[in-house]
Amino acid sequence: MRWTVRASEAGLRLDKFLAHPDRLASRGKAAAALERGKVFVNDAEVLLAAASTRLATGDVVQVWMDRPGSSKPRPRERHVGDLHLLYEDDQIVVVNKPPGLLTVPLPDEREINSVQELLGEYLRSRGRKRRVFVVHRIDRDTSGLVMFAKDPLSQKRLKDQFRRREPERVYWAVVYGRPDPASGTWRDHLAWDKDALIQKQTHPKDPRAAEAISDYRVLEAFGATSLVEVRLRTGKRNQIRLQARLRGHTLVGEKRYVFGPETIRPVAFPRQALHAQRLALRHPADDRPLAFEAPLPADFAGLLRKLRQARS
Repeated sequence: MRWTVRASEAGLRLDKFLAHPDRLASRGKAAAALERGKVFVNDAEVLLAAASTRLATGDVVQVWMDRPGSSKPRPRERHVGDLHLLYEDDQIVVVNKPPGLLTVPLPDEREINSVQELLGEYLRSRGRKRRVFVVHRIDRDTSGLVMFAKDPLSQKRLKDQFRRREPERVYWAVVYGRPDPASGTWRDHLAWDKDALIQKQTHPKDPRAAEAISDYRVLEAFGATSLVEVRLRTGKRNQIRLQARLRGHTLVGEKRYVFGPETIRPVAFPRQALHAQRLALRHPADDRPLAFEAPLPADFAGLLRKLRQARS
């Protein structure tokens, strides 16, 4: 079964789209198909954790009812202590990281927990003496998707995808002002300042310069602030935080990239309002497409509610 999303259906959640009477006819059947790996969007497998994916005009949704190996549910998301595991198999683990938690331990902050250490404890508790190997990172105060590999070969294959800029990486950010135009591309040359521990804009001819490219679009405007979706083409440290600031759109809650005058009343928020919302790539073992979406944490969802109430 295969359908193309019409303009009138744009913005629908995937599970609601599938539950339409002309398709799978119920939310239960839609959830079961997602749970068993039968659903694909634009040829990428979409699991139950991404049931809330919002569809766009022209998206192609397919349900492969008799897919081999789909009689049993795929690995399900679950909570393990402080960790929200969205997906786990023999090669990878995908975590919805809460804000305030390091991705990997820092040499000078060993007393602070990290996702990597907590995953190691979790595997040891199951009688497995496996390490987990970081594939990519997000900042301590950024929430959302991070992926780890369970063996060095899987790590290498996944990192190769990132090096070739193949994975889809989507973030949500709340920024001051409203980017104009409402969608476009940010291009800069950045250099990491090892002494100040910040990213800086630099000249393209600077030998330290690395190109940073992000595609953005405004999802919702609240007056003094906006919710913006940013798709990374490159993945430089603090890339979104600096690129937004360079254009006068400091992230709400930002404490590092705040140079220059501020002319608007700040919105109270304890961290930068940035969430790694979607990750799509190929599985390191069999090359099948995978897509994951991380639900918003309570503080980010609360911020959006507050801004919407103030607007109304």
